[in-house]
Amino acid sequence: MNSSVLGLDVGKYKISACLLRENKKRDKTFSNTAAGHTAVVQWLEQNNAGSVHACLESTGGFSEALATALHDAGHQVSIVNPSRIKAFAKTEMVRTKTDKVDAALIARFCQKHEPAPWTPPPAEIREIQGLSRRLDALIDMRAQEANRLEAPGNVDAVRASIRQTLEWLDAEIAKIQKQLHERVDDDPDPRNKRDLLLSIEGIGGRTAERLLAEMPHLEEFRTAKAVAAYIGLSPRHWQSGTLRARTRISKIGNSRIRGALYWPTIVAMRKNASIRRFSQRLIAAGKPMMLVITAAMRKLVCLAYAVVRSGCPSVAPRAA
Repeated sequence: MNSSVLGLDVGKYKISACLLRENKKRDKTFSNTAAGHTAVVQWLEQNNAGSVHACLESTGGFSEALATALHDAGHQVSIVNPSRIKAFAKTEMVRTKTDKVDAALIARFCQKHEPAPWTPPPAEIREIQGLSRRLDALIDMRAQEANRLEAPGNVDAVRASIRQTLEWLDAEIAKIQKQLHERVDDDPDPRNKRDLLLSIEGIGGRTAERLLAEMPHLEEFRTAKAVAAYIGLSPRHWQSGTLRARTRISKIGNSRIRGALYWPTIVAMRKNASIRRFSQRLIAAGKPMMLVITAAMRKLVCLAYAVVRSGCPSVAPRAA
């Protein structure tokens, strides 16, 4: 166990840090920039903190850049689900919420629970992830602009502006898609995994790339249940005495993957023979449609895990 722990509350523009060392607490605020990340490392050196166990919540790119800088500097880093910190705050009956208070809370959580260490993905995987997420953002922006174009009451100048923006977005989407395809093709490991995923009816090229970006080491999960839990597709049961609520998925997991799998699951329910039969049994049993879709999504994830872990493409027969 590290003698020093560092709690970090990471926002879009600033970082609140709380260092617990030898029963002493030190607080400091930094900018959430590359220079600010370097300043965090230097601040630890100035305080003779040694190798610390740093802990921060998972907030996507805002946290991962700082976590990578700390890891590269030789510190142990843990990135935890914000739900764990929220639950820990309740056990301490914390009534005040500020960045400084949150940083101290995260430090105490780290000190008490010693969360598992995090290792940044290799540079080539970070590039695939960055390109994939940028492509998602551009596609979302294009959908928003296309909806604005269809809005009633637009004057000619506004329509012309929207069309010009759509043209730029189309060109940028094509450019990023090309870069992403080339990056995957250049590396044998993601290229082979993509080809394995494409053998599953319902998973296309874009979905395969999103899965590679968000779960580059899918084969390292111990079980398919662990994969479902990571994505947030595990069932959540609620019962107290004689009261019982409807079972739902936990949603404590990677929401990007859940979003990436929704429409592929709809396609798989029609075209993937095994998932189609599975879905039809649930529908015949009177299950709600959203439950059927969620169960089919979980089965699709299990198939993806199976082909990547085994290294063998899917041999399921194609739907008629």
